[in-house]
Amino acid sequence: MPQMTLEEYRSSGIPVIDIGPLRDGSNPVPVAKALHRASREVGFLYVTNHGISEQSINRIRDAAKTFFRHDEEDKNTVAVSGAHRGYLGLGGAVMQSGMPPDLKESFIWGYENADGLAPDDHSLRGRNKWPLFVPELRSIAMDYFKQVHAVAHRLMTGFALGLGLPGDAFLKTSDRPLSRASLVNYPPQSDVEQTGEFGVGPHTDFGVLTVLCQDMTGGLEVEALDGTWVPAPPIPNTLVVNVGDLLARWTNGKYRSTPHRVINSSGHERLSLVLAYDPEPQTMIDPRDILGQDCDPNQPPISCGDYLTWRFERAFSYRKPVTL
Repeated sequence: MPQMTLEEYRSSGIPVIDIGPLRDGSNPVPVAKALHRASREVGFLYVTNHGISEQSINRIRDAAKTFFRHDEEDKNTVAVSGAHRGYLGLGGAVMQSGMPPDLKESFIWGYENADGLAPDDHSLRGRNKWPLFVPELRSIAMDYFKQVHAVAHRLMTGFALGLGLPGDAFLKTSDRPLSRASLVNYPPQSDVEQTGEFGVGPHTDFGVLTVLCQDMTGGLEVEALDGTWVPAPPIPNTLVVNVGDLLARWTNGKYRSTPHRVINSSGHERLSLVLAYDPEPQTMIDPRDILGQDCDPNQPPISCGDYLTWRFERAFSYRKPVTL
């Protein structure tokens, strides 16, 4: 991919926002307004000055490559658990009904405390499964998890300020998050028009917020308002952030959860680092808590945990479907 200028990236329609003044508190209001506008109009944005060190990103990318280059027998020693922790091989996810399985493999982990213990109070979290054949992965992954959560919390503070709310409006039940982090490896793929297969098929994200660190391969595309697909190419030293379905629901549709997809036509592997940020499972997703009691919710209130359980049963082949 030819190198693009920052102005060319901006002209693609996906805003690029410097969140440094939000992170350090020096001038948060303009950043909050920019986040608010991007979430209303596009649902996707790039962030610069996010605070995650290049060293941390390089360390986790190297560990991810080591993991994925092992054979399936090794990777399946940490096969995905019922708590959605561990290795999920090719074909394990269908992000939209009626689509072929996604052409990706993932390693998934989540919150654990300083003693390495994880809550087991919800079906989508529990003990992390760390591979013995990549012993360094645990410390590297948990360090990245901590840093990217700090970014997510700053962004949620910015969204609250952009809505004219106290900065902690979305963060009152976030100490032990239900978030999932993933290393995602996309093999090269054939022509989508011939096979109907995607790295990830067109979908919206389930939870509150997604924070993505992509490599320089490219392949992420975002659906524009006119229905066309717009590339979201990698910009060095940025993260891609998008609104999920729960944040759209929490804001009663003020923020957009935008469809997106991945097509890896590069001819080589593509690696992504993903945080699907969510608060604690008991958190009620009720727009009246955000927009006031006069708000007429488009959808009934639901707990974060119940909503995600329902969505996961539909998307992942190893889980049993449920109705809601």
